[in-house]
Amino acid sequence: MKSFLKLLTFLSFTISNAQYIQVDDTYTAQQLIQNVFASSGCANVSNVVVSGGNFGAEQSYGYFNQGTSTFPFANGIVLSTGKAVSAIGPNTGNSSEGDTSWSGDADLEQAISVNNTINATVIEFDFIPFTNNISFDYIFSSEQYLSSPSANQCGYTDGFAFLLKPVGSSTYQNLALVPGTNIPVSVNTIRGSGTICPPANEPYFDAFNGFNHPTTFNGQTKILKAKSVVTPGVTYHIKLVIADQGNNLYDSAIFLGGGSFQSSTDLGVDHLITTNNPYCAGENVTLNATQPGTNTYKWFKNGIDTGITTPTFPVTDNTNSNVVTYKVEVLINGSCLSTGEVKLQFAALPNLSNQVLVQCDDNNDGSAIFNLTKLDNLIKNGDTSLGNVSYYETIGGTAIVNTTSYTSIPKIIYAEVANSNGCKSTCQINLQIANNPVNSPVSYQKCDEDGTKNGITTFDLNAEITPIVTTGLPSGLTVQYYSSKVNATTENNALPNNFINTTANNQTIFARIINGPDCYGLVEVNLTVNYLDPINFNTETFGICQGSPLTLSVPNIYSNYSWLNVVSTTNEATISSSGNYSVVVTDANGCKATKNFIVKTSAPASNINAEITEFTGNENNSILITYTDNGGNYAFSIDQINYQSSPLFENVPAGEYTISVKDLNGCLPTPTKTIYVLDYPSFFTPNGDGYNDTWVIKNIKTKPNTLISVFDRFGKLVKQFNSNSEGWNGTFNGQNLPATDYWFTLTLTNGNIVRGHFALKR
Repeated sequence: MKSFLKLLTFLSFTISNAQYIQVDDTYTAQQLIQNVFASSGCANVSNVVVSGGNFGAEQSYGYFNQGTSTFPFANGIVLSTGKAVSAIGPNTGNSSEGDTSWSGDADLEQAISVNNTINATVIEFDFIPFTNNISFDYIFSSEQYLSSPSANQCGYTDGFAFLLKPVGSSTYQNLALVPGTNIPVSVNTIRGSGTICPPANEPYFDAFNGFNHPTTFNGQTKILKAKSVVTPGVTYHIKLVIADQGNNLYDSAIFLGGGSFQSSTDLGVDHLITTNNPYCAGENVTLNATQPGTNTYKWFKNGIDTGITTPTFPVTDNTNSNVVTYKVEVLINGSCLSTGEVKLQFAALPNLSNQVLVQCDDNNDGSAIFNLTKLDNLIKNGDTSLGNVSYYETIGGTAIVNTTSYTSIPKIIYAEVANSNGCKSTCQINLQIANNPVNSPVSYQKCDEDGTKNGITTFDLNAEITPIVTTGLPSGLTVQYYSSKVNATTENNALPNNFINTTANNQTIFARIINGPDCYGLVEVNLTVNYLDPINFNTETFGICQGSPLTLSVPNIYSNYSWLNVVSTTNEATISSSGNYSVVVTDANGCKATKNFIVKTSAPASNINAEITEFTGNENNSILITYTDNGGNYAFSIDQINYQSSPLFENVPAGEYTISVKDLNGCLPTPTKTIYVLDYPSFFTPNGDGYNDTWVIKNIKTKPNTLISVFDRFGKLVKQFNSNSEGWNGTFNGQNLPATDYWFTLTLTNGNIVRGHFALKR
């Protein structure tokens, strides 16, 4: 079918078949290997055997050349799972030649871990290499590289292998591997993206092919190289094999580059920055091209003959960061020209700086605890691209583990840093112990004036303590503070700048004086918190009498007095007007306390009088002193001896009283007034003994024109008299009335009437 399509293609296009590869399947196996594949003469080839499909006069192997096509190889050998001539382009369909009677290959299946192979083509031969390396170039092409495959095709792959073993060995080595891996090359291990099947190792995939391609296959790899180290003079067997897998559909082919079977001289892998394996500047490198036999050597640098003709070549240009290509030509036994080539590049070493680290000895034992990591950036000169710093006591020794707390006497240690290319540099670290004169101990006192006087307050360490600690020291030093000397040495748990002491009244902290990464010295700092909290310094209120000065005072025991709103520098201040006054006192420590005074205007009361509740039978009589408040602080009395804060006096017996209102602020005069509290006697005894013989209301004369009427229990008026009368003697019309209760009314001039009763006793 495919031949028919090719015929149609030739009829449809005027271009010649020369734009595709040309295949000749008439070559013998010996011709293919001896004249095409291994034509360099650098190995003795023998025992060439070939096997494959038989399509009558056509074979599954043959010779090819590129013709005028763009195929990468000029010529070579093609091994196919179908007809060799069917490899000729264009790509017109999915070639699936070869029947099921054409068997597979067990060595192939074992080498690449597949089974059920079919349609195998094999060329194998023995050879004796003259050099220590062999290699050949190949391209793997397959119809299984479908640009639009179905999902079930993604798990299938035809197999091929390039198997090598010493003659007599039973174990083959497969040389057809994805570069840099142990993965056999297949449709699934090298594949481009853009189809339903997942891509794999895309840098080694060439393309999915369109119609007009030099070969008939749907896709292929780029040129790959199979290579191996061998021992010159030893006989090896090589087997080149390809087969379909699973069934006889979708043919594949291997194209071996003509003359590419080379016995080369191995100069080692390239050492380049781009491949992350450059040599490091200054590293001694000697290239070795030594091969057995009677040989001549010629060395080239960037294509220029160096004149060196020895088997080894010392690289002297070992600080050059540019890529340099070194090549050797080895003429082996006068007949085999073997070549080797390697690219070298020398990466620059890290630029490191020697450092000095000075630490303080907290217990004067001659050793100190060093935080080596403080030097990391200084050692690397701030180059963030460099790796971590490792520290060593000796070059090449074991790395120091406790780099943040390394205990040491003064000595030299070493730091090592690698860059991204793995190139390392070493520098010296000079560990020293500080021996600088510092001010220690220092003391600082502060007054607790933050509102709560408890010996706890806030210190601004930088503003308050640092100037004391650094007095007389060089400029540029910084200070950090710690709660203990050990913490100051190891720089653990630094105190905040706004430090609140945790021990009331007195606390010792430690200052670490810092000079860059170095400890300049340790200083003991004794903090003292003073405070002035006098007794009786609560706010007091005073009154001032008009026209009279008032003296305010506090105890005369302080160093300084500062008054507000009055001129005075002593413990006393004389004022003449009301207002708010205060004095700030300062003690010998400079601590302050404030006493406030509230002074109010004061004056004697005026218009003193009384509201009297009387005639209650000596039970509930009261006096309420009334007055005009003129701004004083008053106390009240009804006898001028005993004073109270309330103007109300209760349960007052009948009698004469002198009421007074006294200004407690001392303002004079104290106004007084005589008043009377009246009440009636509850009984009288008119028996002529001269005592209580008449019923009369004492001091009634103070209420002129009062009319008193006395009634018996039947309401009969038995006596009526006024306030000027001497009272009632218990008679009516000259006759003694009987002992019993009598009732009375008092009609006052204001119209009020008081009613009550009393007893007449005989």
